[in-house]
Amino acid sequence: MATLKTSLRYIFRFLLGLIAFILLYLLFAWLLPFWKVNSSFTSASNGVEIYIQSNGVHTDIVMPIKSEQINWDELLPYSDFVNVSSDYKYVAVGWGDKGFFLDTPTWDDLTFATAFKAAFGLGTTAMHITYKYKTPRLTASCKKIIITKEQYQKLIVGILESFELKSEKPVWINHAGYTQQDCFYEAKGRYSMFKTCNVWTGNTLKAAEIKIGLWTPMESGIVGHLD
Repeated sequence: MATLKTSLRYIFRFLLGLIAFILLYLLFAWLLPFWKVNSSFTSASNGVEIYIQSNGVHTDIVMPIKSEQINWDELLPYSDFVNVSSDYKYVAVGWGDKGFFLDTPTWDDLTFATAFKAAFGLGTTAMHITYKYKTPRLTASCKKIIITKEQYQKLIVGILESFELKSEKPVWINHAGYTQQDCFYEAKGRYSMFKTCNVWTGNTLKAAEIKIGLWTPMESGIVGHLD
């Protein structure tokens, strides 16, 4: 009986600790986006238009395909996609857990193993690239920022550093995308509950001297806090 009581006590303490951890995680995930870095940033009057777009869980950085700084189609060729042509105007870039990207096209496909590996950094990562024909429509989940050419160059550098390269080219993943306009490439780094896809977005914007929250694990910490 004493052994059973001891076991139950440990289980209770574990569950109590787990609940406390989750509550603290959610508290900091809500609070830290209010603590801004690059607080002096203001949208440029003349520069490069970029968009930060959310699907409710994950955020992408949307940029013009062609610019003075880079032509993304030279690095991410249309031939890697099922149905994309040279008249497309924008490219959306996101980083995340490879298993989550490839094995979870819908929430119904999410398994405990995939979620566990992603949360604790046990898997590899991928870049999700989507070409877009139309200019993104501004909504509560899609914000536009105008940045200087110098800031855009820093943004490009930050994004390129996340690609796994072979012979100076991104490594295409031979796996079906969600549509005919998207695909995946190998990425650097490990996804975890502390470095989520949205933390990657926040850190990439931060490196480009754009005002953003200190830590942004959830999409609301990105799009909900952009001016």
